[in-house]
Amino acid sequence: MAAALRLCAQSYTVVIVEPTRWLGGQATSQGVSALDEHRYIETFGGSPDYLNWRRMIRQRMATLYGITPPELATFNPGNAWVSNLCFFPHVANQCITEMLLPYIDSGMCRVLTNAQLISVQREKSSINEVTIRQYGSTCTVCGAFYIDATELGDVLYHANLTYSIGFESSDATGEELAPQTARPNEVQGFTYCFAVSFNPGESHRIAKPEGYDQLRDQQPFTLTLTSDAGDARPFSVFIDGPTGLPPFWTYRRLWDGNQTNPPTRDIAMINWNSNDYHHGSIIDVSDDVVSSRLDEAKRLSLAFLFWMQTEMPRDDGGFGYPELKLECDIMGSDDGLSMFPYIRESRRTIGMKRIVAHDLLVTHQPYARAKRYDDSVGIGWYFMDLHPAPGNPKSMFAPTRPFQIPLGALLPPDCSNLVMGNKNIATTHLSNGSYRLHPVEWNIGAVAGELCAYAMANTLNLHHIWHQDAKLRVFQKHLLRHNHPIAWCVDVPFGHPCSAVTQYLITRGILQGSPWRAYQLEVCCDQPLADAEWYQLQRILLEEEVELRDMVRESSWNDVCCQLHASLFGLDM
Repeated sequence: MAAALRLCAQSYTVVIVEPTRWLGGQATSQGVSALDEHRYIETFGGSPDYLNWRRMIRQRMATLYGITPPELATFNPGNAWVSNLCFFPHVANQCITEMLLPYIDSGMCRVLTNAQLISVQREKSSINEVTIRQYGSTCTVCGAFYIDATELGDVLYHANLTYSIGFESSDATGEELAPQTARPNEVQGFTYCFAVSFNPGESHRIAKPEGYDQLRDQQPFTLTLTSDAGDARPFSVFIDGPTGLPPFWTYRRLWDGNQTNPPTRDIAMINWNSNDYHHGSIIDVSDDVVSSRLDEAKRLSLAFLFWMQTEMPRDDGGFGYPELKLECDIMGSDDGLSMFPYIRESRRTIGMKRIVAHDLLVTHQPYARAKRYDDSVGIGWYFMDLHPAPGNPKSMFAPTRPFQIPLGALLPPDCSNLVMGNKNIATTHLSNGSYRLHPVEWNIGAVAGELCAYAMANTLNLHHIWHQDAKLRVFQKHLLRHNHPIAWCVDVPFGHPCSAVTQYLITRGILQGSPWRAYQLEVCCDQPLADAEWYQLQRILLEEEVELRDMVRESSWNDVCCQLHASLFGLDM
């Protein structure tokens, strides 16, 4: 969606192939409508379309219930504790469709829903066409460029390109936490999310799912989680847990009924360790195996619901909450489960540049930011969050530094007109745990669209843009002109006169050796440059063939950026 919006905005024709009837993937058809974001997202770090989408969701959720929130800009419909913004999946789909509608109506954007990629024709290092099946018929789509935004990296597979799956070996990635021998089947579990409402005094118990006892015991079903250190973390349902943890119910609550007068029903989305399916991968296995595992994953989620209704310990004593009602209309499906499983891990390109765990883990990065990529085209921030996988029941939730998205990770080395558009970029099993979240994937998609538009406008080869410094720098400036973030500087968001120059200089390495700015995400524009920063600035300007005139050594960061603005970006920003 992000890629299509950026391409259409620059008058390029786009075809979107969507396997369900809803646009939006993770936030809609997969049911994860509680956004996994970082603490600065309201003011810094999101691409413009993403932030606009969030504003539209808030407005539409308020309108749906006929309320006027005190502060629409920070309105959280669910008041959940996992996210600043929780909402109904169908609302997110409506907003995305509305954003694309002008381009759909003009014929610039064609959307093929309930469609599947079935083959890719590639000649040497270039894709010529793809074949799509929709409603029993097939069609061929030809384009100048292709963006693989499929949940499992299907273009990589059908084009017979090099890719990685599961847990790579330490020899392949250099990661200390990786195994000595690769484990390709160790792919993070996937989940069929569902939504339930709470209806006091009513009973909405579902039929006992097939294989319930086995599914319950092998998972197991519980509200007590175990931390990485092995500590038990017990949750209660509607009240704080015995150790002070917030309620399970409000974890991913999509609608807080107390926001209306009189109150309406609470509705929560269930995406919990107990309904994560990690008993087999659906990547590179037969269709029969995929079908069997998807069926079992659906039964697992329904079994967890049945356990919640019949065996889950009640806060008031006893067991089971039959008052919980499966809300089928929330997910837009007949069975009440998400249309598509929530996919955490995909096939991944090897990339021109690979992102590894020690590039972003706090234990390996001493400064405020993760490793600097000189080809950065976006940013993100999330824990390295890995769920159990086949053969490995352990999870991981390790702190990271705010990180960048390198352009080289979006480019397969063996195809010159294909861009990776989401979690299938060149991460590893470990680093994927930080790059697979909503705002990061949107930023990746936006860059993929901008890159294709830039290449077409200038008749450029995608690999040449990455290989040639001058072309890469022009593209990075192009992104900054369009308010797309590429570096972390939370006190100078877009709209601040220093923002574009600051992000560009940080990406070029001005903070190397910085005595204090490297240790914080703020640049403090009123403060002068340190000696090390001044030295790095001279290096950058020499490479840019730009002179810094009439600037005394004591000049502030703001003064330096203001003077460099026209030299680096022209007068059109």
